[in-house]
Amino acid sequence: MKMLIPTRIAGLLILVLCLTPAHAEEINQVHGESLVLVGTEPARLWFPKIRPKSVSVRSTYEPDEDTTIQYELGKDYTLDATAGTLTRTPDSRIPDFSTNVLYGQQDFDHSKFPGFGNTAFFVFVDYKTKAGTALCAPSDQAAFLPKTRAKLTKGGPFKLLVFGDSISAGGDATKVSHRFQQRYAKHLAEQFPKAEITVENGATGGDSTHTGLQRIEDKVLTRSPDLVLVGFGMNDHNINGVAPDKFTELLTTIINQIRERTDAEIILLSTFPPNPDWKHSSHRMDVYAAATQQVADEQSTAYADVYTAWMSVLERKDRHSMLGNNINHPNDFGHWIYAEVLKSIRF
Repeated sequence: MKMLIPTRIAGLLILVLCLTPAHAEEINQVHGESLVLVGTEPARLWFPKIRPKSVSVRSTYEPDEDTTIQYELGKDYTLDATAGTLTRTPDSRIPDFSTNVLYGQQDFDHSKFPGFGNTAFFVFVDYKTKAGTALCAPSDQAAFLPKTRAKLTKGGPFKLLVFGDSISAGGDATKVSHRFQQRYAKHLAEQFPKAEITVENGATGGDSTHTGLQRIEDKVLTRSPDLVLVGFGMNDHNINGVAPDKFTELLTTIINQIRERTDAEIILLSTFPPNPDWKHSSHRMDVYAAATQQVADEQSTAYADVYTAWMSVLERKDRHSMLGNNINHPNDFGHWIYAEVLKSIRF
């Protein structure tokens, strides 16, 4: 008998809460949205219709870090509240992204540009908007995570393990607490206060499904996890990487080995397209995201659709504003997107 797969409604909670139509016109708070600003060109925020007095622009994701610079309206930037754009002033203290070593480079090899990266160029913006409607609905995936719910509800030790590449290892998050798995663990702890949740990193920078499978014994199978977040695809999809059909096969093998050797349940994550000007990318992330969802459906595994969420955000925002290394790592705001997609999974 063919197994019926519950319908997925995967995606992103755009704000702190996934909005219902009844709340669609409310003014909503956005925290720590990242931007890079070029010269005196306007840069678009995620939403238009900003409340001007609500805007705070600074140099760090959180407002109270030792190095935080609080930028001033009129002195460092101007705001078009209706359009939802920020613009550097000519004498601004905000770094000019046009001076980034990779700015304007096409088909670039990052190894030839020492000092590449976007972290020093970000500004982070808090604001309230009247246009903050949700891009997703919560995704009911309880059928795939019954043991996870039972363990979390009961309380006691619960190990969340992340297995994947440098993104899953926390690449370009400025603090451990800003990594998506740490944010997700905090969310679970709030939902299940009896649980004693720990996070373990089983991810390795540079890994594909092929090299990850070679590490799975030490990184996952011997670690007694309760829930495993599996995030591959970025390195698989590169030129001379793992072909889509092989990627599907290896991802399935990873799932089967975790299930055979541990009592853990699994959430598969897709990922986002890297910088389109990076020469090592095959620029086929849509294919790998679709393959990830296909495996999740075929193997009855929970699925976090990061790819669709990321692409939705890019309908207004510039991709450089979310790339920590300007290539293929999310910045702090990008890690927030990952966490919000995970939080949209209901079980």
